[in-house]
Amino acid sequence: METKSETVDTIRRPIRGPQAPPMKQIKPVGLTSGRQITSSPTAVVYCEGNFAQIDGKTANGLVRHSQAYRILSVIDSTCSGQDSGTVLDDVSNNIPIFGHLDAAVAHEAALPDTLIYGMAPSTGRLSIADRGVVLQAIELGMNIVSGLHEYLSDDSEIANAASMRNVTIRDIRKPKPSKDMRLFDGSVAGVKALRIAVLGTDCAIGKRTTATVLAQTLNARGIKTVLVGTGQTGLMQGAKYGIAMDAVPPQFCCGELEGAIVAASEAEQPDVILIEGQGALSHPAFCTSAFILRGSQPDAVILQHAPKRAHRCDFPNMPMPSAASEIALVEAFADTKVIGVTLNHEGMTEVEITETIAALSHKLGLSVTDGLARPAAHLLAMVTAAYPGLTDGPAVAAV
Repeated sequence: METKSETVDTIRRPIRGPQAPPMKQIKPVGLTSGRQITSSPTAVVYCEGNFAQIDGKTANGLVRHSQAYRILSVIDSTCSGQDSGTVLDDVSNNIPIFGHLDAAVAHEAALPDTLIYGMAPSTGRLSIADRGVVLQAIELGMNIVSGLHEYLSDDSEIANAASMRNVTIRDIRKPKPSKDMRLFDGSVAGVKALRIAVLGTDCAIGKRTTATVLAQTLNARGIKTVLVGTGQTGLMQGAKYGIAMDAVPPQFCCGELEGAIVAASEAEQPDVILIEGQGALSHPAFCTSAFILRGSQPDAVILQHAPKRAHRCDFPNMPMPSAASEIALVEAFADTKVIGVTLNHEGMTEVEITETIAALSHKLGLSVTDGLARPAAHLLAMVTAAYPGLTDGPAVAAV
């Protein structure tokens, strides 16, 4: 029997086809016409032992923001019984954390549509225990979404189980065939929108979260903005345009990203295109930042930095770079300028955040803020100070 699985198309045009998460068709009681209402599919996010941690960044991101799925709960036995928003950001969001899948399912009146694998382990692979949970969800009749480098739709045990239960496996990082990929051709130079890349000094440092907050804030101000995703979490959240950069062969990385940006420009006619960063340009384990700078040709860069992080994520013998050194490297590598720095406040007190913002701003001569710990208006000001022409149009909402 053929496995019902989904290969993710790497260019995100308006969401259609296999790349888009399925939309539930809901027919309200008493509705006799053919009209139907669509809603996002429901999802439980599996993040055992890692919620609110670095390797749980996918779950963390989905709890904070998700357009594609309605997140019902999180599974992590180490935080069971708590509110996920309180654990993550000290603000309740009414998304509970359960110790196991049975409890998460029992909490709902109807079976959740989807189990999302919410971790990004450095191995990129499924553990034995995690495999058991995935198979359990399939047996219950839940679809599976995974951002692992190990494609679950290619795993014979998982694929056969999915086929038997007639559920889908959505491998976010599974690229389209290379014959269908796009080479860089320079067409990004014709994009009229201001292009800003949100880069960082390390991986799992908050680049996507800052980019998401900034996109929402710019749009609220009446500055039409599109966020182009470059990683699995952004695509799971529902980014309309983007690619999973680390799943594309290097030859095509710049071209595929360029294609996503051009598609966003042509379809949306935005004022600003934000490009989510990956890894760090200075990090020897990743090359994605280089491809992002080459493929997007950004007019400007915002740099995300964690002042209290002593070493690179997963590399205890590799000290973190300074914000100043990363800025110098970015500006030497590409024809762009860093217009501001945003903080990841892990391990910092409120006083330390305030003092660091003031000290870094003075040292670098740049605007510095924290996308989560400080008002979003500060992010808006960072961009409009560099590009005052963006505010020429009327504001449509207060920030």
